[in-house]
Amino acid sequence: MKLYVGNLSFDTSESQLREMFAAHGQVTSASLVMDRETGRPRGFGFVEFADASQAQAAITALNGKNVNGRDLTVNEARARESRPSGGFGGGGNRGGGRRW
Repeated sequence: MKLYVGNLSFDTSESQLREMFAAHGQVTSASLVMDRETGRPRGFGFVEFADASQAQAAITALNGKNVNGRDLTVNEARARESRPSGGFGGGGNRGGGRRW
C-alpha cells in the first residue's frame, strides 16, 4: 500500500522519511518529490508498505503528528490524474493580419 506524506520539512531526507515510517512496519520504498529546477525537496513524498495493515497503522500514528515543526498529512496515495498531452493547449488567433 502506497502512502502520500505531505507538509514535510524541506530539511527531511529520504532516509529520515523511511526511518519515521519503519517504526510501524516493513517499508518497501520511501521517496521525496524533488523540484526539477532547484533539485530541492518539494515538501511531500511517498512511502510504500508491503502490508496494508501496517500502512494503516502508520496513517493512524503519523497523520497530524508534528515533525520538525510541521503537522504531517498522511493518507493513502491516490492514482495520479491523467493530464492532457500535447503541450500548452488552446491557440486562438495569433496572426497579426488585418481583417477587412
